[in-house]
Amino acid sequence: MRNLNVISMRQRLYKQYFMENRIAEILWHGYTESRICGRIRPASLALLVLKGEISMSEKRRDNRNRILREGEYQRADGRYRFRYIDEDGKEKNVYSWRLDKNDPAPKGKKREPSLREKEKQIEADLFDHIVTNGGNYTVLELVEKYVSLKTGVRHNTVAGYKTVINILKKEAFGGQRIDKVRLSDAKAWLIKLQQVDGRGYSSIHSIRGVLRPAFQMAVDDDLIRKNPFGFELASVVVNDSVTREAITRKQERDLLKFIKDDKHFSRYYDAIFILFHTGLRISEFCGLTISDIEFGNSCIRVDHQLQRTSQMQYVIQEPKTESGVRYVPMTEEVEKCFRRIIANRTAPKTEPMVDGYVGFLFLDKNDKPMVALHWEKYMEHIIEKYNKIYRVQMPKVTPHVCRHTFCSNMAKSGMNPKTLQYIMGHADISVTLNTYTHVKFDDAKEELLRVATS
Repeated sequence: MRNLNVISMRQRLYKQYFMENRIAEILWHGYTESRICGRIRPASLALLVLKGEISMSEKRRDNRNRILREGEYQRADGRYRFRYIDEDGKEKNVYSWRLDKNDPAPKGKKREPSLREKEKQIEADLFDHIVTNGGNYTVLELVEKYVSLKTGVRHNTVAGYKTVINILKKEAFGGQRIDKVRLSDAKAWLIKLQQVDGRGYSSIHSIRGVLRPAFQMAVDDDLIRKNPFGFELASVVVNDSVTREAITRKQERDLLKFIKDDKHFSRYYDAIFILFHTGLRISEFCGLTISDIEFGNSCIRVDHQLQRTSQMQYVIQEPKTESGVRYVPMTEEVEKCFRRIIANRTAPKTEPMVDGYVGFLFLDKNDKPMVALHWEKYMEHIIEKYNKIYRVQMPKVTPHVCRHTFCSNMAKSGMNPKTLQYIMGHADISVTLNTYTHVKFDDAKEELLRVATS
């Protein structure tokens, strides 16, 4: 008699347990008491219900009397749950306070996709073999994986990757799971970087330049369906970058005359004259050695560039593009400048060698090759002094502005675009025509008159 009471009590407890959790209605009388008493525990009984080993007296319904589909359950608190098996064979659950998309959200609860909307997405993901939860990658982890696969890149590219990773480490966005990142999230974060953090357009452009291919890798690996960074940046973030303008011929003449006549800055005249009249990139110019100046052929051999890393290491690299390897012709004036530079060059006690290259034209006070930063600072000081003396101010001039100015002057002089592309070392002629040539109204007027009178 005692055993029967125990069995009856266990039946009531089991039934109460499953009813409270809304798992299933069970045909208790049809199930043998001896099996429950001898072998079955609550957890085991739950598995039997899920596997269908115990039949249900009727179709399960929610508290609104709607029939629940296979895998759907409603908990005692009213929240719905859907249980499924993912691609790895693991049991997963998703939850929602709404069963159908037309259901209102309970008072005080955040509105989210309904359970059946989530089921539909899960079904589609399983069919297309989309990895559950984006493989549990965060944005930061995804970018770190993407960067780890980029081998053989330039040191400045590596530095750019590190910058993006460091930014993501400080941002809440970096900890967000990749499958949770929507298009609007990506846009909002980039806008925040500009409007709240004060980052410039070019900086944000570089950041997006890492995140977009990283998320595309996730799409290709079936971690997510869409790339949230696949939009036009200029349509979201204000382009506040300053256009790099070439200076006029008169400004160039005035500046070079000022440098030549200045007691202190005259030492830089020949180098700056060369930059204005060859269009060399500053890293190419800094990498020039005595053997690269071919006076017999009146040309400059350009097949490498010199850069210094953030760790103060000097490195020789190939030019920016394959078209960067070239021979740049020299005018007579440029040739004279190079001859003076070589003649005035003080030989160091020990010639610095960088990746097998020796005989660099310009050395600093420590007998190390000068790099781009040296010339940027020299020009900054020159313009600062010039503008203190003259009422008509000189715009900002950098080594890059010298390159723009050369290209613009050659284009205005009627040089063949393909020839100019070769001299500049551009891989794409559109860069030569659209980015570096600064034609204004006076230039157009002059050209029109020339054509009309010819």
